Amino acid sequence: MDVTVKGAGIFGLSIAWACVERGARVRVIDPNGTGGGASGGIVGALAPHVPENWNGKKEFQFQSLIAAEDFWKNVENYAGIETSYARTGRVQPLADARAVELAQAREETARELWRGKADWCVVSAEALSGPLPESETGLYVHDTLTARMFPRQACKALAAAIVARGGEILRDGTDAGQVVWATGVHDLERLSAHSGRPVGNAVKGQGALLEFDMREAPQIFANTVHIVPHWNGTVAIGSTSERDYAEADSTDAQLDAVLEKAFAAVPALREAKILERWAGLRPRAKSRAPMLGRHPLEEGAFIANGGFKIGFGMACEVARVMAALVLDGIDTIPADFVPEVSL
Repeated sequence: MDVTVKGAGIFGLSIAWACVERGARVRVIDPNGTGGGASGGIVGALAPHVPENWNGKKEFQFQSLIAAEDFWKNVENYAGIETSYARTGRVQPLADARAVELAQAREETARELWRGKADWCVVSAEALSGPLPESETGLYVHDTLTARMFPRQACKALAAAIVARGGEILRDGTDAGQVVWATGVHDLERLSAHSGRPVGNAVKGQGALLEFDMREAPQIFANTVHIVPHWNGTVAIGSTSERDYAEADSTDAQLDAVLEKAFAAVPALREAKILERWAGLRPRAKSRAPMLGRHPLEEGAFIANGGFKIGFGMACEVARVMAALVLDGIDTIPADFVPEVSL
């Protein structure tokens, strides 16, 4: 075995797939199974940073979102099942003249920063399709870079593709070869305990899945809520971000408040059947950037962590740079992503 990946969430599976694609023999180990943690959620909004104040993190995410279509198409070819990925874009209502002015300025910077590979445009309702939230100005931002993905389906497809190429997905097993730790909240807590200061933390999220078919429509971001149409005729609503919570996997009135915002934005959703209410813990590194590179505590091993809210959107580039580091010793990871904790 050339590589052992500990953790079968989006980072672990994507890195494993990139290594398999390079010809490596790969084993993925996770006692909770595929997508057993935060990556087994339901929202899946792969949304870009706004096109301004450009930096390494924004460029990294942009490159990943651009690479995603080919990445997931290749996964689907080997998996033989739907990945759920589609770059369907996103709509955001503009509330007032200041919001319109800011959005129009970003329209200009997007032409430069996104280099013609995607658009950020201010448009009227007539230029859009599908259910739309009300806009006080009658105008919306429509970007064509945002994509959607049903997280647990994506993890299922990645696992199937890895196995189809000769890899292993196990709940228990021994480490062999190069070892990558992609264990999410558990490892962040361990790093914080070791350093005596917060390196990262768990952030609880709550979301809901509705039976409502708008699969060809762009996703909507309104009233701080994501409304994400999925490939299977469902719509995901999310999510909360809770630092303080009593139970990690329970839903409560905070999700009800999120749903009310979604219903206010798209009234047709109010009559839809709620298929699932989901809650889980997401790993947030202190810097809010992914934590990639040499593992601070496990000698000779590597770490890929901190995918809070951006894990699926950054997965393609995370997989590429980590495979290069693990297999070739070539480090192209942005300096801001290097783990802060020292041995």
